[in-house]
Amino acid sequence: MSLRIDTDHARFRAIVRGKIRQNLRKYISQGELLGRKGKEVVSIPIPQIDIPRFRYGDKQTGGTGQGEGEPGDALGGGEEQEGDGGKKAGKDAGEHVLEVDVTLDELAQILGEELALPDIQNKGKSKLINAKDRYTGIRRVGPESLRHFKRTYREALKRQISSDTYDAENPVIIPVHDDRRYRSWKTETEPVANAVIIYMMDVSGSMGDEQKEIVRIESFWIDTWLRAQYKGIESRFIIHDATAREVDRDTFFHTRESGGTMISSAYKLCAKMIADDYPASEWNIYPYHFSDGDNWSMDDTLQCVELMKREILPAANVFSYGQVESPYGSGQFIKDLREHFSGDERVIVSEIRDKDAIVGSIKDFLGKGK
Repeated sequence: MSLRIDTDHARFRAIVRGKIRQNLRKYISQGELLGRKGKEVVSIPIPQIDIPRFRYGDKQTGGTGQGEGEPGDALGGGEEQEGDGGKKAGKDAGEHVLEVDVTLDELAQILGEELALPDIQNKGKSKLINAKDRYTGIRRVGPESLRHFKRTYREALKRQISSDTYDAENPVIIPVHDDRRYRSWKTETEPVANAVIIYMMDVSGSMGDEQKEIVRIESFWIDTWLRAQYKGIESRFIIHDATAREVDRDTFFHTRESGGTMISSAYKLCAKMIADDYPASEWNIYPYHFSDGDNWSMDDTLQCVELMKREILPAANVFSYGQVESPYGSGQFIKDLREHFSGDERVIVSEIRDKDAIVGSIKDFLGKGK
């Protein structure tokens, strides 16, 4: 019975994964999963498929082919009543939506399979050490919490058979002290690869709610993929208009200012974070900047380029810039980055015109495996 349940559960998970893969691009572009995210799982809404089955009528209505009506009459579902708005109300159940909890690791695996994302090649192991216990064998002594019931039962069965006390007509197996077996373990240590994601976003007046929603959706999927690749990960958030400051996640996605835009203010703060808290020899560093491409002046853009070349790029795995289309932004900044960093694989730029372009942008950012 246990094996059958496991088989059925595995089949169900395979069906769920297939449904998620089938609708993944819709989930991404609509941001449907963001409100359903828990600490370690996400609730996925999928259509519920009913298994076909016979439905039996009332026993008082007679047998097959009996009842009121003449040959050729349409089969009816009973009387219908008028509902509000003049529409007839039916009694049949509507389509149900089943919500299935999927871990973030599973979701990341599906994302990687669907977008053909390569695993990230870490720059190197951290000096931080992670200790974990690994079960390696069986022994005769140990705490009761680690007793191996199947091996204990097997030892008891072998003993009773060999001593000719096993009764096939009454197969009662009673383990004694010498039959007990326990799991053994050893503690292993390994270096932990850590990563930090530094999100930067323009919150000036030209970045509206729709643009911020695109950033919020895309950052969710970036987070999901990178957290599946690294055991230790941190996220930091910087917002800027003419000045920059660090904020928490909620403030990052819901702040709107009305001032001008000086992108260099965010890059200066990002460079300071890296220098103060994230040595490149111990951390995999991922700066992400989202903007509508409007900057105060060409002089400030040149300052951004200099900050990237001198301080950010030498420490970062890659630097990713996403330009969200806005009716108020000039869109010039992405052109300047392409001009100054053409052929530099450490700089990835992506244009995100609308929510439908999010999938392609994620592929741009994560598709190189760095």
